[in-house]
Amino acid sequence: MIGPLAMSRGASLRRAARRLAPRGLLLAALALGAAPLAAQQPVPRLTGRVVDTTATLSSAERAGLEQKLAALEQRKGSQIAVLIVGSTQPEALEQYSLRVAEAWQIGRGKTDDGIVVVVAKDDRRARIEVGYGLEGAVPDALAKRIVAERIAPRFAAGDYAGGLNDGVDALSALIDRESLPPPSAPPPTERNGGGDGASGLLPFVLFFAFVVAPLLRRIFGSLFGALAIGVGAGFIAWLFTSVMFLALAVGGVAFVLALAGVVGGPGRWTSGGGYWGGGGFGGFGGGGGFRGGGGRFGGGGASGGW
Repeated sequence: MIGPLAMSRGASLRRAARRLAPRGLLLAALALGAAPLAAQQPVPRLTGRVVDTTATLSSAERAGLEQKLAALEQRKGSQIAVLIVGSTQPEALEQYSLRVAEAWQIGRGKTDDGIVVVVAKDDRRARIEVGYGLEGAVPDALAKRIVAERIAPRFAAGDYAGGLNDGVDALSALIDRESLPPPSAPPPTERNGGGDGASGLLPFVLFFAFVVAPLLRRIFGSLFGALAIGVGAGFIAWLFTSVMFLALAVGGVAFVLALAGVVGGPGRWTSGGGYWGGGGFGGFGGGGGFRGGGGRFGGGGASGGW
């Protein structure tokens, strides 16, 4: 015979089970909903106009394609980016390409004149994702023809660089016929190949200011050290820009700052902070480079296989 205490415990367990059941169902639903997200292929970081995660293109092929895409941006302002991945599975190519376009934001903001070409090499599928602002210039029907007639035949023959170049040429011809806002002046890194101009000058200026300048003040004293700093800074500026007025201005500012003690300091070399500091020059590693301009996408474009 079951006693009153055992019956009370049984009733308590049943009530606890009823309270926990909805929570268990909720956790199960969340787990099932999160499973597809966990299985999605990650969107690669935008490191250039051509991102090849499969090493399909040679360095020369990638550089040639990058140069062609950069010329289009300088000419029209529109941006085209190319991504090569192994597979988008289990996600459909169309969904993955839209995620890439939304993450990279290729094209100018408000103009939305960007295109992303995504190649899933192992899936033998390619897609042209078209931004809002180019849907008139590159409608879905024309995008489909470019994939089928210009890209897929070359890919089927194993010529991935040729297929991409043919596809980009066809897209560029359509963009060239479109009336778009004129491109803005390219940044110094684009005009000078990334090595000249103000951005290339910055690391040398900082090295001069924090390493060479203190030595000059220590050797020559405050006045002549400041004069040497000014001459040296002006020479570096002229070497990188070939603009005499800018070189004189930089030299004059450097002389005044050095004379005031702002640049070069008292000329002491310290090891625990001082002029080197803890961070060194690590901040120059990730600056510059190609970036999307804030373009938006709505799923326009077309896909195809080979």
